[in-house]
Amino acid sequence: MKMVSVLLLLSTLLGIPAVPSQRPACYKRALKEHSCHSIPGSTHSLRHVQGGLQDHFWEGKGCEVICYCNLNELLCCPKDIFFGTKISFVIPCNRQ
Repeated sequence: MKMVSVLLLLSTLLGIPAVPSQRPACYKRALKEHSCHSIPGSTHSLRHVQGGLQDHFWEGKGCEVICYCNLNELLCCPKDIFFGTKISFVIPCNRQ
């Protein structure tokens, strides 16, 4: 009897959806016919990160999401996830 109640409790706990995080998760995006070198000309939502970070781009109007280009694919994450909280605040922001 105890085993049945434990299994019922575990199945109930596992069935409860987790509370979604307020910050967006990382995602990948294919560039299709473009490459890392043609990104600035192909879209206005990406800007180069200043400070010598090659193949890194800010996404959108703010500086919260950063993308790394690898061949013909972008990996985009919130900057504190991508770099870590100790480094992310010193990355220069290009809002233009």
